[in-house]
Amino acid sequence: MAKVLFSSGLSEETYLPPALHSIPPKTHHQESIKEAEMVLFPIMDDLLSKTKLSPQEIDILIVNCSGFCPSPSLSSIIINKYSMRSDIKSFSLSGMGCSAGAIAIDLAQNLLKTNKNSYAIVLSTEILSSGWYSGRERSMLLLNCLFRMGSAAILLTNKKEAKTPSKYKLFHSLRTQRAFDDKAYFAAIREEDSCGKLGVTFKKDVLQAVSETLKSHITILGSQILPFSEKLRHVVSKFRKKFNFNYKSGEIIYMPSFKTVIQHFCLPTSGQALIKEIAKGLKFDERDMEAALMTLHRFGNQSSSSLWYELAYMEAKEKVKKGDKVWLLGLGTGPKCNSSVWECLRPIIGESKKNNNPWGDCIHMYPLQAFSS
Repeated sequence: MAKVLFSSGLSEETYLPPALHSIPPKTHHQESIKEAEMVLFPIMDDLLSKTKLSPQEIDILIVNCSGFCPSPSLSSIIINKYSMRSDIKSFSLSGMGCSAGAIAIDLAQNLLKTNKNSYAIVLSTEILSSGWYSGRERSMLLLNCLFRMGSAAILLTNKKEAKTPSKYKLFHSLRTQRAFDDKAYFAAIREEDSCGKLGVTFKKDVLQAVSETLKSHITILGSQILPFSEKLRHVVSKFRKKFNFNYKSGEIIYMPSFKTVIQHFCLPTSGQALIKEIAKGLKFDERDMEAALMTLHRFGNQSSSSLWYELAYMEAKEKVKKGDKVWLLGLGTGPKCNSSVWECLRPIIGESKKNNNPWGDCIHMYPLQAFSS
């Protein structure tokens, strides 16, 4: 674990819950409930305070957490705490991996299509105390090294009067999965080791499964949002190679550039190597990887909430301008790949000076040039 941590790209300032600071770590149910309350209640309070909404005004509530699925559910815990309405539509998503945040947004979007004039809240987090692996199987220890505490709260609405104060509009969303493929399905799976201790096993096929899922996802996304000129150049390049028409030896097929449509990118924070590999495949440069690499360094892999910390980083750096589009790309077990593309509706300035911005006390230190190179 020490060896993995040394090369992981995480700093010494990432967060683990109090239960995992104990020796041995406390992993029983009540500690996980305490951790859930510790991360979910403050962000809910903050969101309601910033938006000046009452809990009674919320029509839809979605909470996603992969490894911890209590009864009553996490969404019920929130409803009980804030005395929400009896007719609120509530959902708890579990077992969806790091991409669950994007899945929750897709679910909220579909619910808002059929529920007019409504408010929806999405809470994304991961409860670490319930997923700590205490055994000695090397393939299961990786999860302990990379995952850290984090949570995010997102308010979505289809109310017309909300257009002015809103930061973003959901431009496009897409979900792709390969659970039908046995080899991909078993590439990362939660199971017991030889001593009966529960953990997540990462097989040697995991990178191939991720690559195939990502390739399929990007192909579909590109066909839906890229301009005709980019799609045409890709098709012509494939045609030339197939029929050897003026095709030079060693020449590669043209990869369409998503930068023709999207200005900012939030990539999966599943590790420094994976971030750079995804960026290489998409022809991204250091600027495009910056938010992901810096979030990994400062906060670690916060599962489904990491993408929102990356977006907060861009806002704190005042990089997102009115009219810009931001691509949030999530990868999760299953395996699955999910995207949400957002269009900025107004200038976003002064975010790093706000007390509730997670980057407020350290944004001046980033980016770390030595780490991003």
